[in-house]
Amino acid sequence: MDLQILIALFVLLLSLVVHESAHAYAALRLGDDTALRMGRLTLNPMAHLDPVGSILFPVMGLLLGGFVIGWAKPVPVNTMRLNNPLRDHAIVAAAGPASNLLLALVSAIMLGIVAAIAHGTGATGTGNGLMFLSLLFSLGIKLNVLLALFNLIPVPPLDGSWILLTFLRGEAMRFYIRLRPYGFMIILLLLFTGSLRVVLGPAMDMVGGTYDRITFFVYGLFS
Repeated sequence: MDLQILIALFVLLLSLVVHESAHAYAALRLGDDTALRMGRLTLNPMAHLDPVGSILFPVMGLLLGGFVIGWAKPVPVNTMRLNNPLRDHAIVAAAGPASNLLLALVSAIMLGIVAAIAHGTGATGTGNGLMFLSLLFSLGIKLNVLLALFNLIPVPPLDGSWILLTFLRGEAMRFYIRLRPYGFMIILLLLFTGSLRVVLGPAMDMVGGTYDRITFFVYGLFS
């Protein structure tokens, strides 16, 4: 397993942990302390990671050169303890992708600083620390943008499904709730048919381009 795969796996695991912790923190702020009482409001990876979704699935994707994605154990949310169950559940759901976009922003800023330092010192080669950091923060942008966009797809049980549910009423809401048990099969179908890449590709290019501009802006400030 080469260095890039190891770094990608590290970034993905860290991003999943932050994602789930953000759900737990948002739920607590909105009135539900279930995740706190169950030890899920923590950055300890052991509290969040799922052996299949957080390790096996991402490693297979990395080794096979496919779509690298993963998941952690869902944070438990008792909607009846939320101040406004329907609205607040959507906010709790949105907190996860928002945390990944924030991590991508931090990575973009750090990548710009590292690039400026490398330019200023004339550092070259793949074995130095600056190249390692460059790869780390570059993957930090790509994988966190991917996680955010993937989780915003409105297919149960992804975060986007809870956000969409806020806007549905009547029969549309009842139909969507009945769809929930089949959501994972729909996600797998999208993944293995290549449809997920078609859905996320343009969005990845657009959002990723925004972070690239942030990196270049920071690079200009420090170079």
